[in-house]
Amino acid sequence: MDCEGRSPSGPNAAANGTRATLGTMPDSPLLTAAAVAVIALAVAAVVAVGLKVLHSFRALGTDAERATYTTLHAASVAGQHLRSGLNPAGAAKASRQLRTLLGCDALAITDTAGVLAWDGAAEDLELRLMDLAAGVLAGGRTTVLHAGDLAGTNAAGAIPAGHLAGVIAPVRAGSRVVGVVAAFAPAAGAGLVRATSEVADWVSVQVELAELDASRTLLMEAEVRALRAQISPHFIYNSLNAIASFINTDPARARDLVVEFADFTRYSFRRHGDFTTLAEELRCIDRYLLLERARFGDRVQVSLTIAPEVLSTVIPFLSLQPLVENAVRHGLEAKEGPGRISIIAKDSGAFAEVSIEDDGVGMDPDRLRSMLAGHSDGDHVGLRNVDVRLRQVYGDDHGLVIETAPGEGTLITMRVPKSQPGHDTEKLPRQRS
Repeated sequence: MDCEGRSPSGPNAAANGTRATLGTMPDSPLLTAAAVAVIALAVAAVVAVGLKVLHSFRALGTDAERATYTTLHAASVAGQHLRSGLNPAGAAKASRQLRTLLGCDALAITDTAGVLAWDGAAEDLELRLMDLAAGVLAGGRTTVLHAGDLAGTNAAGAIPAGHLAGVIAPVRAGSRVVGVVAAFAPAAGAGLVRATSEVADWVSVQVELAELDASRTLLMEAEVRALRAQISPHFIYNSLNAIASFINTDPARARDLVVEFADFTRYSFRRHGDFTTLAEELRCIDRYLLLERARFGDRVQVSLTIAPEVLSTVIPFLSLQPLVENAVRHGLEAKEGPGRISIIAKDSGAFAEVSIEDDGVGMDPDRLRSMLAGHSDGDHVGLRNVDVRLRQVYGDDHGLVIETAPGEGTLITMRVPKSQPGHDTEKLPRQRS
């Protein structure tokens, strides 16, 4: 197996430190004038920034336009805190924005188990809120509580009647009631009732978006399990047969292949992490190809050209190995005589570009397009799973690019961003080399 790479190098640099002594600064008209000028410039900068902000606010025009901006800004900030679903930390931050939005004295957000956040006055009501919200959680209908309805006592003492009225509106995720938004004010007029219901509906949308994100994660995990299932029956059976064929004729090689097989399966069936590094995936591919060459011998020839600077790039787990397996199983296995697989990983600006090319039997482009679109099943389900996962993680512009034709081999290319702040490489597992 040929491997080419390049390593950046640079000269060593040394820096010399200096030490200065601070003495008494002599007074002079020049220094005084310079100090005054610096202060004047700082004041001018502050005034300029203030005028710019004021001009931007005035540029909104009418009072109605400014009110619309304030409303949209509060909703935008609150939405960021609720994108992870209903939890105490996000609800506490969102409740401050939502109380400002409604202009009420107090606002609370709950789930079905308890109060997640309370912002504003009348904290004594917090202890009774779940009892007050029980009917809303059970029936899913907005409830209006007048001042007399909120009178009562608790461990903190009496809650004075006539102090506040309230509106409690359900938060839904699909057909389920998952919590409530409760607003309290001196009077619960029609405006507060409607506004609280609208805010609860808006919170419901944020919760559903959070559940959708969670569902996408579960879908990716299911697709990884599907890839593992694809590897399991076909590859394991053939690998064990290949190892068995060397037990009598070449015991040392059989032992080495058993170790490679164990390392490959350990990597492929690990239970943690949706992402890995390009270096780890290439190491997995190296073990896979060692086992396949034990079966095919010189019929499988492999060349690698890997740029060292892309080895640390984070990629979805098991996104390259299925592409190489496709090249072996569907490209070279059906071809008469030897076949060649070329794996190239190169730096492409902000992206790492990986291509896998074989000179095997190729595929029918129309059938391949139908399979990638999910319109038909076929032998290349691994390609579809990888393509879908790449689009889910990086967007539709980052799906697989496949060039093929019957008898012409196949070239598969994938491009992933080199910088991925959301995928922490420090948490990725270390594999044995």
